Order: sequence, then structure tokens, then C-alpha cells
Amino acid sequence: MRNLTQVEATERARLLDVTGYDIRLDLSSATQPADGHTYNSVTEVRFRCAEPGASTFIEVAAERVRSATLNGTPLDLSDWSAEKGLTVPGLAAENTLVVDADFAYSNSGQGLHRTVDPVDGETYLYSQFETADAQKTYACFDQPDLKSVYTWHATVPAHWRVVSNMPVEREEPAGEGCKTVHFTESVRMSTYVTALCAGPYHEVRDSHDGIDLGVFVRASMARYLDADELFLVTKQGFDFFHEQFGVRYPLPKYDQLWVPDFNAGAMENFGCVTHAEAHYIFRSQVTDYEYEQRANTILHEMAHMWFGDLVTMRWWNDLWLNESFAEWASHWCNTHATRFTDAWTTFLAVRKNWGYRQDQLSSTHPVYTEMPDLEAVEVNFDGITYAKGASVLKQLVAYVGLEPFLAGLRAYFGKHAWGNATFDDLLSELEAASGRELRKFAAQWLETAQVNTLRPEVTVGTDGTYQRVVVTQEAPAEHPTLRTHRIGVGLYDLTDGKLVRRDRIEVDVAGERTELTELVGVRAADVLLLNDDDLSYTKLRLDPASMATVVQHIAGFESSLARALCWTAAWDMVRDAELSTRDYLALALAGLPAETDVNLVTPTLRQAASALSFYADPDWAPTGWADLARTAKAAVRSAEPGSGLQLAWARAYASAARSAEDLATVRGWLDGSTVPDGLTIDTELRWMLLQSLVANGRAGAAEIEAELARDKTASGEREAAYAHALVPTPENKAAVWAQLTGAEALPNWRARALVQGFSHPAQVELTAPYRDRYFATVAQLWATRDSEPAQEFTQLAYPAYLVSEDTVAATDAWLAGEGHPAPLRRLVAEGRDGVVRALKARAKDSQSA
Repeated sequence: MRNLTQVEATERARLLDVTGYDIRLDLSSATQPADGHTYNSVTEVRFRCAEPGASTFIEVAAERVRSATLNGTPLDLSDWSAEKGLTVPGLAAENTLVVDADFAYSNSGQGLHRTVDPVDGETYLYSQFETADAQKTYACFDQPDLKSVYTWHATVPAHWRVVSNMPVEREEPAGEGCKTVHFTESVRMSTYVTALCAGPYHEVRDSHDGIDLGVFVRASMARYLDADELFLVTKQGFDFFHEQFGVRYPLPKYDQLWVPDFNAGAMENFGCVTHAEAHYIFRSQVTDYEYEQRANTILHEMAHMWFGDLVTMRWWNDLWLNESFAEWASHWCNTHATRFTDAWTTFLAVRKNWGYRQDQLSSTHPVYTEMPDLEAVEVNFDGITYAKGASVLKQLVAYVGLEPFLAGLRAYFGKHAWGNATFDDLLSELEAASGRELRKFAAQWLETAQVNTLRPEVTVGTDGTYQRVVVTQEAPAEHPTLRTHRIGVGLYDLTDGKLVRRDRIEVDVAGERTELTELVGVRAADVLLLNDDDLSYTKLRLDPASMATVVQHIAGFESSLARALCWTAAWDMVRDAELSTRDYLALALAGLPAETDVNLVTPTLRQAASALSFYADPDWAPTGWADLARTAKAAVRSAEPGSGLQLAWARAYASAARSAEDLATVRGWLDGSTVPDGLTIDTELRWMLLQSLVANGRAGAAEIEAELARDKTASGEREAAYAHALVPTPENKAAVWAQLTGAEALPNWRARALVQGFSHPAQVELTAPYRDRYFATVAQLWATRDSEPAQEFTQLAYPAYLVSEDTVAATDAWLAGEGHPAPLRRLVAEGRDGVVRALKARAKDSQSA
């Protein structure tokens, strides 16, 4: 497909006004294996031209173009290609372009994705068009600021349902065993949020506040669809956003489909949202962590109906605003409208940590960053765009006040509805509503990169009061910006094992040193907590006395957010080689068994495992894994039977098991002989237990196939592929690598499962020979795969577990080569960053021995 540049898009938007699309898809052959490779798409595009006689181009990423006519005159197709699109010369003031083309069904999750359900052999289709993949289904001017209206017509097997942005207008027979479904003309929208999904989907309908609601899954997944819960969160979201935004959702219906093989979490197609079935349709017991993540995703996509769909960014420079706003709004709504009232704690523990990690890579960039072309956009769906941006918006709300912020939003929606806008447009409305000058705030937080660190310097007198408290602010040398932080400072006293907040002050921290004169003469707290209530985006440290108290009593904080701040500070210290992995693990194993919030237990256990995989001295790591396994096993037995906490610890135990004794216990759980009271060994946990045994050489291909026979589903096939990739033999790794790098691209779900299972922290020596093969292969894979699979291979196949100077040197040698695309160079350099950080952390852990 064409790598559209911002310059090209700006000129085309100046020239054209697109007044309508009529799209006819013949999907009747999708169920026929012999004919199921391509489908016919006929697009009629009506548009005006500001300069009659000018020339333009239209994207058509098809297998072949049968014909194209402009105002009834055939166009020359000789220079058309899927990569360049189609030149359209000699434009009139009013134009009608008709393009008849055959497009390929996708198995990469981009374009019109086709999948066959192994349970019943039924075929399912769904579209995924962000960033610019609508051109893989119909001829279009594929950029966000050429909005238009769309009328879809789809010919499909008669037993299929078809879902698009708008309601069905009518259906009519279309030959033997088929029908054509006609949709009403849509509202104005961008190409990337248009959608069409088709197949024998199971459908449940409801309505709320005048909006027709639908939820869909594949027929074989219908028994797992908890429609009442999905509708509840959806209704809560609509009620909250209607009240807060002051603008009603503008479409007559709101459909949500949970679809297979989805690359992301979800996609905000206007009125036709697609979600990842694998993430959010639960076949087995899950914890509240999973339920909260699902609710957050539902609300995130719903927020996009206003911010992104109704009012759309002009160009991808403002992608951050699109995603940051939805990220902020979903957690805000979750906190106030659903049962997940501690959603900001989860935001800090999960999403914000993602932002901190991304912001410290060599590829860091400002939240607002120029996007010269589509290739640059593809790799920018990152922790800065989502989580750091949402953190800045959260600060902005605190800075101007919620009501002025909402007043500015309402004015912004009113002024720019159905059109395109920029962050500057939003900032103007926020300034008018709040009466505050916001350009300096925006420049400081949105146009600079990296993260600051705040540290307290504390002097306590002999009388037990503070003589001096200074907050120091640090910035890395390459990004020396010192920002103004509005932070809370909490004073916590240890009382009967509880850490009780005695007082909290709010201060502005600016420059290298900020003295907190308000605390002079105040009785010293057992814990002095900077950034209390997590107002600012910053790493933080604790003074030695506070840290000593936290190590012993972290579970004593009543507030989950205070606990999350301390867990995050400790994790940052490990990653910055200020705290050894063994000391971090000791803190985790002392504090986590008493932690009652599964949304803190889950990510912190994952961080403990990451610390052992990457940051621990390899000579000590087996001791750490044994300690983690022992604690997890005890926590499983002491947790409330059947609880989410018990399940979270059981998962951690399966992942940590390395010794013969622990693996025998895992085997007993899988066989059903030694299962702890209340622990349900259901389908998903069975796969996890088996995969642990396979990774450690205690089970093999025969058992994987036997388990797949029990679970002959798409999920089972995915889990089996991952398990097969884990088999720890040189022959198997060679076979998996051959599949991943072969000339024929694998379906996205299979490629993802194989590359995830190829490397494992217990198999570092086994995969060492593939370091050089990675660097010999990655550029070719990047050039021949769709963008999503290419990115996944580049990131997941990178030899991250080979923490050595040799890996750094091999990466440097590759980076020194010429001709690598900038987005590919960025992702490979990020892999190098991880190894360099791990080397420093391992040196710290070794020194602590």
C-alpha cells in the first residue's frame, strides 16, 4: 500500500471535497476454499475538485483492477499498483469515479480479515482499517480529513449476518443460497472508522436511552457471551458520557463485535466497534483484573465516538490526542460510573508503567510529534501516545478544573462536530472556558520527551520534627527539561500495623530543588510520599527512612493508589539499577501475599518474573525463581478458595516453577491429583500448566495434541501452537524459526503464538544461535509482511533474553548498516535499549550478593 506522506495528504485535502461513496462487495465466495482468496469490490466515489483540470490519486490496494472510469471515461490502468494507487487526471469540478477491483481477504488482521472456525467450519469476516487499510477493501482517499458519507451493499451467504456503521435498510435474494444486504447512508466519517463485518455471528440485542444496542460473537463462542455484563457497562458508559459531554451519541445504533484473531484490544469503528475475542470473551474463570480491563476497553472505544469519530484529527500528528483522550476518559468513567472505582490505581500500575518504560527508550518522542508519513504512524501506537498523553490530560484537568475542562470540551464538540480539528483547536476552547493561558503548559508537557525523577531530601531534628524537606528534580542529560509538577505530598504514620495518612499538602515543584517550607517543624512521618494521589507524570523515590517502613509495611496503606505508587517506585529503582533484583523480590514476596487488590497483585507478580528473567544475576536467578514459586504456592493455599487472588497466584506459580518438586506439583494440578481447595483447573489454566511443563522439558508434542483434542477450538489451536513452539529441542526451534521466516506469511494468530513461544527465560542457551539469524532476517521480514506481523516479529523475536555485550555489539553492527527503514531501526534499537538496561541491573544485583 502507498506510504502516504503528510505533504501529499495536505495537498489532496486542499484540492478535494469527497461527497459520497457507494461500495458494493461480493463476498459470496468467502466460504469456498478454492474461491475464497479474493472478492470483488465496486466503488463509486463522488467528489468535487477546487481546481478543474488538476490531477490526483486514489488508493486501491487490490490484487487487480478490472476497470476504472472517471465521469464515464475509462482511465489508463498501466501505472496502477497496490503500492502507488491509481492516478486520476483531468478532474472536473464535480466528479464520479467508479473502480471495479478484486481484493484479497486478509489473514494478517488488516484490511478485510477472513478466518474459519475450527469448531464448525464457518467463515467469519471483519474489517480493520486503521491506520490506512480501508484501501485494502475499497478504492478510497484514505486519509482522516477527507471525510464523507458511505453506503454499503454486501452480497453474502444467506445465513450470514452483516454489520456496518449504520442500520440495515433492506435485504434481497441474490442467487442460489445468497442475499444482498443494503445499508442506510452513513453519517460523515473518516475512512479508517468505516467498517463491515460478516458471518454467522451470534447476536444479542438490547436498547438504552433511544440507542439500539447489539453484541456479537462467533456462534461457537455464544455460550461464553455474558451479554448482560457487556450491556451493563455499555449503558453506564453512555449515561456518564451523555451527562458529562453534553452531546448525545449521534447514531441510531451501537454494535459491538468480539472477533477472532484481532491484533489490538479493540477498534473504534463508528457504531460498529470490534473487540479482541481472545482477550475479552472469557471461556474460563478470570479475576477482576480481566473484568476491569474489559470494562476499560469498552469505555475507551465508546469515548472515541466523540473524540475521534465525531471530531477527528486532521492528520496523524494528533493521534496522541485521539488515544490519550479515550485513555483518560475510560478510566475517569470507570471510576465514577461502574463498580471499578479504583480504576486510577490500575492506570498507574499497568498503563502508566507502560508509558514510563516507553519514555525511557532511545526512541522516546514528545507526546505531540510530527508524523511525516504513514510508516512513522504505524510504530507510534505506543505507551507515550496512550498512557503518557492520558497522564498529561489528567494533569491538565487538575490544572484548569474539571468543570472548565468539560465546558471547553462541549464547545469543541459543538464547533467541530462532523469535521476535523487539531490540538490547538481544543486548547483554544479550554483557554476560553478556563480563563487560563495553557500554551506554556502544553509546550512543557507535550513538546518535550522523557520523564523526570523526584526525590526527597529529608533532615529530621532530635525532637522528631522536620528541619528541612527538599524535593529534587532530575532529568536525563539527553532530555534535560525540568518541568513544573503539581504534586500531593502525603504524611503517613504507622499505627497498629496500618499506614494512616495524617496530612496531605499540594505543592508546585519546579527547577532542580524545591524546599517544602510548610513541613518545617512538623512531626516527621513514618512515610513521606511524594506525588500522593498520583497527580503528576513522574518517577519518584522515597527517603531511606520511608523506604525502610514501606519494605516492612507496604500492605498497611489503606489506599490502593498509595500502595501502587510505592510498588511503582520500587520497580523503577530496579530498572534504574538503584535497587537489586534480589531486594526487590524480597519486598514483593513480603508485601504481595497481604495485598488484597488483584489489580496490584497481577502486574506486580509479572514485574517480579520480568526482574528474574532480565535483571537478576544469572547465578542467583534460580534461587529467586524458587523463592517466587514457594511464596506463590503458599499464597494459593492460603487465599480464599475460588477467589481471583487464588487464581492470580496459581498463574504466577505455574510460570515460576523450575525445580523438579515444583514441576511435579504442576503436573499434579494438571492431572487433578493434588489440586488446592477451590482452585478450578479449567481450560485456560490447563493450557498454562501444560505450557509450563513443556517449557521445562516435562511434557511434549503428544501431550499438547491430546490437550488440543480436548479443546478443538480457535483458542485451543492458538494455545497449542504456543505450546509446540516451547518444546525445548534444537530440532523444534529450527522448525519454528523456519515457519516464522518462510516465504509464505502465516496467519496472524499463528505467527504471534509461535514467536511468543520461540523464546523463554528457561531456554536462553537453546535459542542463542538465533541471535545472528535474527539480524540476517529481520529486514526481509519487514519488507514482505503486513505492518502488524512485521512489528510483532521485530519486537518479539529480538534476542532480549540474551543479555550480553555480544547482543549489544550485534545490534550495533546491524544498526550501522544502510538502507533500513526508520520505523524498523527504531524497533530494533528499542530491543538494544532493553539489553543495555538489563546489563546495568544485573551488575547491581551481582554487587548485592
